[in-house]
Amino acid sequence: MSKLFYKSTRGTDSRIRSSEAIIRGIASDGGLYVPDFIPEIDRPLNSLSQLDYSELALYIMCKFLTDFTTGELKYCIGRAYDSKFDSPLIAPLVEKDGTFFLELFHGPTLAFKDMALSILPHLLTTAAKKNGIDKEIVILVATSGDTGKAALEGFAGVKGTRIIVFYPKNGVSIIQERHMTTQTGENAHAVAIKGNFDDAQSGVKQVFSDRKVSEVLSKNGYIFSSANSINIGRLIPQIVYYAYAYLTLKKSGKLKENEKINIVVPTGNFGNILAAYYAKKMGLPVGRLICASNENNVLYHFINTGVYDRKRKLIVTSSPSMDILVSSNLERLLYDISGSSPDTVNGLITDLSRKGEFKITADMKSRMADFYGGFATDKETFDTIKYVWDSFNYLIDTHTAVAYNVYRKYVKESGDKSKTVVVSTASPFKFPGSVSQAIDNKYAGMDEFSLLETLSGISGQEIPKAIKDIGSRKVLHGTVCKASQMKDIIWNILGI
Repeated sequence: MSKLFYKSTRGTDSRIRSSEAIIRGIASDGGLYVPDFIPEIDRPLNSLSQLDYSELALYIMCKFLTDFTTGELKYCIGRAYDSKFDSPLIAPLVEKDGTFFLELFHGPTLAFKDMALSILPHLLTTAAKKNGIDKEIVILVATSGDTGKAALEGFAGVKGTRIIVFYPKNGVSIIQERHMTTQTGENAHAVAIKGNFDDAQSGVKQVFSDRKVSEVLSKNGYIFSSANSINIGRLIPQIVYYAYAYLTLKKSGKLKENEKINIVVPTGNFGNILAAYYAKKMGLPVGRLICASNENNVLYHFINTGVYDRKRKLIVTSSPSMDILVSSNLERLLYDISGSSPDTVNGLITDLSRKGEFKITADMKSRMADFYGGFATDKETFDTIKYVWDSFNYLIDTHTAVAYNVYRKYVKESGDKSKTVVVSTASPFKFPGSVSQAIDNKYAGMDEFSLLETLSGISGQEIPKAIKDIGSRKVLHGTVCKASQMKDIIWNILGI
């Protein structure tokens, strides 16, 4: 098997082993690590379709994480995809009216982030041992809702690590916030900031790229890493479930030989759909990649015009995990469509920083032909939840509703009837207020914790164990700060 190395999208770091890239999280120049080539699927699809989720994860991760031994990866995968998921399939595929919903919310925090954040702590600690690191690893996370809890859950109690999550005080759902603020574990910390997700993400990136901060950390026995999707240890595991979805359809006889599928992804930070793009580049038979945005539709605008413009007010929507104006993972796509040009990426990122926007060339835009961008308003999101419930007796959350709404617009506009996988990124029980109100407006304004019971009664489904008693859990984290105070908070937590 060919050795695969990682390099920065901005050109400084090159030929970094995967274990080193996972530990660092972000490159020294502020860029993101990308593989120096995308490995190909080299086994017949019919053969791969016989693998279960963990076996497929091992096959794919072995190709990207080439300095890990097979035994090390088996250990990490075994610790990740176990009984903490409430479905033995890990990522079930549910068919409704000819569309296939890929349910990625069966993990401990009821969101797709569990698919990668269940394994990242084990990859990270294994990588640290491989590289002889004896410092305590401090995980910094900015979250728009779901990543925070999934990261806290994954790293809580993991020896040799501390995790600090920053989230926008009024930018996540009540359930999401309570999930984070009740997290147990002496090494786990959740901090609210007065601002939005972009403020939190920018603050974390600034701390990462500050060499003086890194020097102080090192002197005190610490090293930074990230659990956001800027970390390739988050991104690579996400490729697995796209391959699993296709192979599940293949095994069930739903697909003809080499028949392509379309994939619809609700995304704000672009990582989830980038993983689908990498799966396609590996050789998975994928047609269109349908990027679904909410009213913060910078990605929709970019895909359709080639202009990325963050000079707009962030809108707080019913799909808060997508309330993002600066999509970090887009940088990896820019690197790819620029022909792997760090100079081009640096120029675009500089324009975004200084001018609040950038424009790609016509040639770069032509390399994005596989992408389709659409968006849904909050009204359309609510209408879609009700439509799916009334039509198919199937409950979806707000983010999945954005995806399905955009998918229906795409079919109407294009006439493309290809078999399609819609990525269902969160459980409807994670957003009981919005989902209940969408079904019947009489639930508007009711307490979200009591609405869990209401939603259970409506759907006939039990409240997931992960949030069954969430309303009565003791709040353990109550710190609130300004974005400008994030570094001070980190120092206080670490006792520096």
